[in-house]
Amino acid sequence: MSVANTDLRIAIDCDEAAIDLKKVLYDHLKKQGVHITDLDYLGREKADYPEIGFHLAQEIRKRHYDRGILICGTGLGMAMIANKVEGVFAGTCHDVYSAERLKKSNDAQILTMGARVIGPELAKMIVDAWLHSEFQGGGSAPKVDKMRELEQESFHGKD
Repeated sequence: MSVANTDLRIAIDCDEAAIDLKKVLYDHLKKQGVHITDLDYLGREKADYPEIGFHLAQEIRKRHYDRGILICGTGLGMAMIANKVEGVFAGTCHDVYSAERLKKSNDAQILTMGARVIGPELAKMIVDAWLHSEFQGGGSAPKVDKMRELEQESFHGKD
């Protein structure tokens, strides 16, 4: 499957557990003509997944990129920290169907994966499925709106 929209600006980053998988995915998407940037936070300073994931999520929040891919050992820590950034939705996916639903049903801007959980070929299929998907709205729209309302309550308190 090729990526439907090569106009998307994609950021990718990882911690030390996922350097090899990040390179595989970066090369895979580059070959498809995707505009992808390796933020390489580890290349600039010693950091663990919380700083790396937070940095990429901030870049998404600032709209420097349309979507982001974060990879660590399990994908779970990256999702947790990315979801701490206001306006950003992230989810961990280790199968193609969940990756499609992450965007189609939940409108998530960040996909996280675990390099210790899945292999490179499945990771490519997951990324392709997620990038090929668009938010469908429909019955999911009110739920996503409710998540955004509750997020505002969490970040800013009740009015």
